[in-house]
Amino acid sequence: MNEEIVLCAASAYEEKFYLNPEFESLPESVRQELQIMCVLYTADVGGVLMLLFDGEGNLELRVDHNEDDFAFDEIGSVLKVKELQQTKRELFESLELFFRVFYLGEEIDEDSTEGE
Repeated sequence: MNEEIVLCAASAYEEKFYLNPEFESLPESVRQELQIMCVLYTADVGGVLMLLFDGEGNLELRVDHNEDDFAFDEIGSVLKVKELQQTKRELFESLELFFRVFYLGEEIDEDSTEGE
């Protein structure tokens, strides 16, 4: 499995949020947190923010913008992605675990999850 699977995306251009229907089973609170995070990101710096899983189950934040979008804040975008990777690390790790178990069929090592 080498293809990428989009978890969710938000676009400042269309002012829309998209959650892949395959992830409707995520808890409502997680879906809401993803939506708020993505929409605030695009409202702040513009462009499009996508969260996607690679074939290994790693979550990637990918940013895109129209070439003629001179309002897009490239520096702010890089800083905001780094900030999200730090402040949302626990959420992202949980999503990666969810994806690995339910989509890649990986077994969970019980010892590593005890005490959490």
